[in-house]
Amino acid sequence: MFTVLTCVTQQHNLALVGLAGLICFLASHCAMVLLHRATSSEGAARWVWIATAGAAGGFGIWATHFVAMLAYDPGVVVGYRAGLTLVSLLVAIVATSAAVAAKMAYTRWVANILAGVLFGAGIGSMHFAGMLAIELPGDMSWDSRFVAASVVLGIAFSIAAFRLSVRRDRSVVSRFAPTLVLTLGVVALHFTAMAGVTVTPDAAALDPSTLLSPEVMAVTIAAVTFSLLAAGFAAAMFAVHSEVKTAKAERNFKLLIEGVTDYAIYMLDPDGKVSNWNAGAERIKGYTADEIVGKDFSLFYSDEDRSKGSPQRALEIARTDGKFEAQGWRYRKDGSSFWAHVVIDAIHDEAGELIGYAKITKDNSKQKADADRIEEVSRNLDAALENMGQGICMFGGDERLLLCNQRYLEIFRFPEGSVRPGMQYRQIVEIGYSARAEDPAEASMQAEAHYARNMALIRAGAGSAVHKYPSGTSIQQKVNILQNGGWVVTFEDITDRVKSEEQVAFLATHDALTGLPNRLQFGERVSEELMVAERVRGKVAVIGIDLDKFKEVNDQHGHGVGDMVLVELTRRLGEARQEGELIARFGGDEFSATKRFDDLSALHDFIARLEGALAGVISVDGFEIKTGASLGVAIYPGDAESVDGLLANADLAMYRAKQSLLQKVCFYEAAMDETARRRRALANDLWACIDRDELHLHYQVQKSVRTGEITGYEVLLRWRHHELGNIPPMDFIGLAEECGAILPIGEWVLREACREAASWNNSYKIAVNLSPIQLGHADMATVIAGILSETGLNPRRLEIEITESSIIVDKDKALRTMRQIKALGVSIAIDDFGTGYSSLETLRAFPFDKIKLDKSFMAEVESSPQSKAIVRAILALGRSLEVPVLAEGVETQAQLDTLFEEQCDEAQGYLLGRPQAMREAGVEKAA
Repeated sequence: MFTVLTCVTQQHNLALVGLAGLICFLASHCAMVLLHRATSSEGAARWVWIATAGAAGGFGIWATHFVAMLAYDPGVVVGYRAGLTLVSLLVAIVATSAAVAAKMAYTRWVANILAGVLFGAGIGSMHFAGMLAIELPGDMSWDSRFVAASVVLGIAFSIAAFRLSVRRDRSVVSRFAPTLVLTLGVVALHFTAMAGVTVTPDAAALDPSTLLSPEVMAVTIAAVTFSLLAAGFAAAMFAVHSEVKTAKAERNFKLLIEGVTDYAIYMLDPDGKVSNWNAGAERIKGYTADEIVGKDFSLFYSDEDRSKGSPQRALEIARTDGKFEAQGWRYRKDGSSFWAHVVIDAIHDEAGELIGYAKITKDNSKQKADADRIEEVSRNLDAALENMGQGICMFGGDERLLLCNQRYLEIFRFPEGSVRPGMQYRQIVEIGYSARAEDPAEASMQAEAHYARNMALIRAGAGSAVHKYPSGTSIQQKVNILQNGGWVVTFEDITDRVKSEEQVAFLATHDALTGLPNRLQFGERVSEELMVAERVRGKVAVIGIDLDKFKEVNDQHGHGVGDMVLVELTRRLGEARQEGELIARFGGDEFSATKRFDDLSALHDFIARLEGALAGVISVDGFEIKTGASLGVAIYPGDAESVDGLLANADLAMYRAKQSLLQKVCFYEAAMDETARRRRALANDLWACIDRDELHLHYQVQKSVRTGEITGYEVLLRWRHHELGNIPPMDFIGLAEECGAILPIGEWVLREACREAASWNNSYKIAVNLSPIQLGHADMATVIAGILSETGLNPRRLEIEITESSIIVDKDKALRTMRQIKALGVSIAIDDFGTGYSSLETLRAFPFDKIKLDKSFMAEVESSPQSKAIVRAILALGRSLEVPVLAEGVETQAQLDTLFEEQCDEAQGYLLGRPQAMREAGVEKAA
């Protein structure tokens, strides 16, 4: 004993001895913790824990040995051979793994003795293998008594440690006792063996290239040991945490299942025997758990169903398809029946083997009785409806069809099965038009006009109306409005009656030569449009039309030729006219037209179509007759509120147009006339602005809210007109979309922005807005691909910004185009989010890479709690969808601070940088 103490105190560095003891304690505790994890595991998991315990514990014990060896000073320079050093490590790991495995494989005293012997002997083997790895200038000899004593001590302490590891007491002493004993065993083995070592120096020199230096071993052993032990402890902690959560979840699930009383929930074994039973099953079926567990579930079926094999077939379906679901009669303990909804799910273990079935049954007897009563009433109602001579249908307040009879479907010749309850009225109208139209676009336009007109009449409370269809059919509809906002409507085919009445009325209300409405019919139609416009707050335009130099045609070629010219012009006007527009002839070369509209662009489109139809060349009897016309426009309610007033003012405007050398269209109101003339001039200039080199780009910086770093730039278009100077984008972008110039302008913007960005010495992204017209262009993806190839810009540096209004016109086409663009590597952002439609369905269906929060919210975020709540909600939505959000319009530090608090990703605005032209040297300064 005294020799051992002398060896420790005189021949060892006590600091390193302490470190070795700490490593030994941690390694021993890690081995015991992992042993406990292996004990509580089964199957492959147990072997994983055994291997982990062997690796972590064995490596730690081995590290203890070599740190202690580094502390040992034999009086000469020593080194270590790599081969035997690694062999000693392997021995330690194998011995620890074998000891843990033996502890798991056997029981009681056999396991403790076998594990202790394997561990103690293995650690002794590791120690002496490590000693053999030592190279020193001299000889090393051992005292066999100390060698034997060290091995005996190691085995004895190991047996005791494994014996203590099985105690269930959770006190601190019991928890760490095995670790302390095992540590004492390892330490006693090491220092007892070292006390028996004698080193005899000689003059031989060591070859350093064949040895491992003590310093390298110290650093390597310390780093790897603590990493491995930390990994072992972490794995054990995670496993314990996972088991606790699993046990809690299983306990909660059991309480939930047993507490449910409205559903019968129970398990079946693979043969269909009931294996457990909840309170709901006892209440619904009358059996207690003791009465039913172990019996076949087929006793819930009728004799007839059992003879047909229905129970076995249900299990077979659940086994093959994973689930069986059905409704049918089931029987209780007292023999009474109930209508049950049954779900059977097949349950498999981790290996995929069937271990049973989960069965849920609900008593739906009351629901079935109610459904049966409703079905009987419905049959009676259907019989009455199907025998009516009129078509009838009922719509709810949400415009969804509730019911209709067969006569309704026959009157409108709907394809079989195309109309079903629950469909929207708009959808039904579209089906009716598309079934009889060759051009889908035309059918859609007609359906939309019909829907808008008819809904206006219905919501206005109009009780009766007659609809005439292109096929010549006339249908009279009578509407009764319901209290809930819905309506009941009947339809009657009055085609024959209307034709005879119209024949008489036509001669009184139409021009005999052209068949166009005359002044009387025109006045009535304008009067009707004024009534509708008053209700819906719309506008009505009356256009006076006078043919240019038509008197010369009659004078030079005769009235017969003049009549042929009028007929041809009438045909062209008819082709140009769209639904809801009316063109009339008042006599001679005087025509009039009217249109109800909401957007001024729709009126300009109508006027352009009229001009196109009236201007041109007509060949009659070998003569080439050039035609044209002067148009005057008066608009309700600004110019007049009566039919006569509108006609008079339209004539005044038309005469002013005839007097003008340059204008063919004049508006009655001077301001509108000037605006229209300016827009026409601007539209013409827009087509030439690229050739005149009047367009240029500005860039506004985009930054990270969290770091303040630049993330990219938004590209903004500027127009410097050669006469008017700078024109704001709001004054020409919409006009460019109306006249079609947006396509070449938009392509120029893309090309110029990509060209400039490609010349920058950085990788910042550029964001380019895409108009709805561009997105609807069939070759937009091809155009972008060509520009990227031409300019050499990395596609990942280009971001396309679109608004939701660009998508809703044709979602399928927009989705295809967007997918083609994303396939190029270009990202897509939804612009102005939070205004307009901003539907969640759009975010789900379309592949957006960024959400741009509309600047209107930033303007009010400091003063409006509602705006701040909306900003917070949109940012939360972006995080849940994993889509970054950029806030526009940041102009104050308080706004930026709010975005930082709400975890917004990016921002742009005057606070961060104003839009400006970008040059190679100014890319960084733009912020």
